[in-house]
Amino acid sequence: MELRWIATREGRLSSFLLGELHMSAGLMNKLKWGPSLRVNGVPQRTNYPIRPGDVITVTLDEEAPEYPAEDGPLSILYEDDYLLAVDKPAGMLIHPSRSKNRGTLANFVAGYYKRTGQKSAFHPMTRLDRDTFGVVLLGKNAHVHTLLQSAGAQKTYHALTFGAPDAPSGLIDAPIARRPLPSLLRYVGPEGKPSVTRWRVLERIGMLCKLELQPITGRTHQLRVHCAYMGFPILGDPQYGTPESQAFSQEMGLQSQMLCAKRLTLTHPLTGEKLVLESQLDANIK
Repeated sequence: MELRWIATREGRLSSFLLGELHMSAGLMNKLKWGPSLRVNGVPQRTNYPIRPGDVITVTLDEEAPEYPAEDGPLSILYEDDYLLAVDKPAGMLIHPSRSKNRGTLANFVAGYYKRTGQKSAFHPMTRLDRDTFGVVLLGKNAHVHTLLQSAGAQKTYHALTFGAPDAPSGLIDAPIARRPLPSLLRYVGPEGKPSVTRWRVLERIGMLCKLELQPITGRTHQLRVHCAYMGFPILGDPQYGTPESQAFSQEMGLQSQMLCAKRLTLTHPLTGEKLVLESQLDANIK
């Protein structure tokens, strides 16, 4: 991948790398002895004097991952030189693990990069549970991923719940704590970390409800825990559902929880463009 900038001022190359290209000092020092830094196509050191009109390019290629690159289904929602956004289906892991290093989203993205000749890596800004589906945004290298963390992304989810709130909208402000190991589950408790979710009713369907959820904080399992705590668990949730919601889910033949990462709104960290990435999937019962 290549970063490109046309200078409009004078200064050392290092000041452009740290300023306009938002590069960390560590990354700049890592690149300064190789051919990755160029001015008007010629390799230069970080102390090179830049003049207005000079074209600065930085090559940021990444090594192929240790896990296998695989051909597989990949629904691309958006792509440019720096970012890739895809629709992850329910039941698919984001990352390989010791017990499963094939068939994950990372394997299929690595396969896509290989087919298209991109020396990029898998750096997800959004990490979804295996059974949560929808938008996953990736930086194509570590530098872009770092910039994404401060891009101010707003996440919007759609959920189908068993039961419904009385009001049309509201805020859940309930701290979330982790249960003792080896459990990976969370719960609402006073000793937990501050956790806030904004919600809005989209549709009421008998005993079911379709909600729009916006996590203000980013705790693990936050939306699932908050909905269950408020008395309207997400349909199909095997960990946080009630016996009634789980029985209904089984009757409906649901294989995963009805939670969709529906929309991601952010400012592009390199171009400044406003991006609205929307999943083609949704939390619906067919």
